[in-house]
Amino acid sequence: MNRLRTLPSYIFLTDDKSRLRAGWRILIAVILTGVFFNIVDWIRSALSMSGPTSLIIGLCIDFVVVTGAIYITRRFVDKRSFTSLGFRINKQAGFDLLVGIAIPFILFLIIYAVEYSLGWLKFDSFAWETETPSMVISQTFRYFVWFIFVAWNEELVYRGYIMQSLASGLNLTWGILISSIYFGIEHLSNPNSNGMAVAGIFLAGLFLAYGYLRTGQLWLSIGLHLGWNFFESAVFGFPVSGYDRPGLFHISVSGPEFWTGGAFGPEAGFIILPITLLGAVLIYLYTRHRKLS
Repeated sequence: MNRLRTLPSYIFLTDDKSRLRAGWRILIAVILTGVFFNIVDWIRSALSMSGPTSLIIGLCIDFVVVTGAIYITRRFVDKRSFTSLGFRINKQAGFDLLVGIAIPFILFLIIYAVEYSLGWLKFDSFAWETETPSMVISQTFRYFVWFIFVAWNEELVYRGYIMQSLASGLNLTWGILISSIYFGIEHLSNPNSNGMAVAGIFLAGLFLAYGYLRTGQLWLSIGLHLGWNFFESAVFGFPVSGYDRPGLFHISVSGPEFWTGGAFGPEAGFIILPITLLGAVLIYLYTRHRKLS
């Protein structure tokens, strides 16, 4: 009888009965996010705003919905502060962001140099040779702003709430693995995606999680994510996760898809393995004297 009475608490509550188990907390965050997006759609419909949403408005909506849902869940369901996810604001946070942005520049410069030297990549032109300087500047700035929102939302969800919730319910290793697997699977619906792409995004998830492991904060991971997307596509002109957008460099990639990733981008190529390993070394060197608090 006592076992039957305690079964519901075992299923739903942590061992100390202080809060819901990790799986239920994540489920609530997902449901709350969906509810908020439905509310936004209802408001748009009520105001007869059925046309396409401008980029900046769409980004702001995504930011408010995702951040709001995670904030409410973290504060009232997890019974923890939002800051405790890894958002301590200090001078170190600024350094972590900047270094996080800089590391992918090095990585994609190497990818570009390797593929070019092997004849897998052909340089066609610079963006300003085919477009006006003002258009190039405007487009590059829009990409940078766009990738800020993408980096924030995805790191908040994957390396923030999902990974850390799973770590509290299972352990950190499982939290990293499961959240990275989910991160990879979520990209399966992207254009030109395949098994190699999912595996590559999984590796990228581990790489981004390493930034959190070495600092105990999410700022380095956010910077890495932002820099990765920005330099990969907006600067060097590679497809980013299946989306091919014009960058400052106009290039043509014709090398073996197994290595280059083809139309999906470098994440779907075997080149992602040595590059993420090199990135992890750079993260280690940057954080080698860091003491986690």
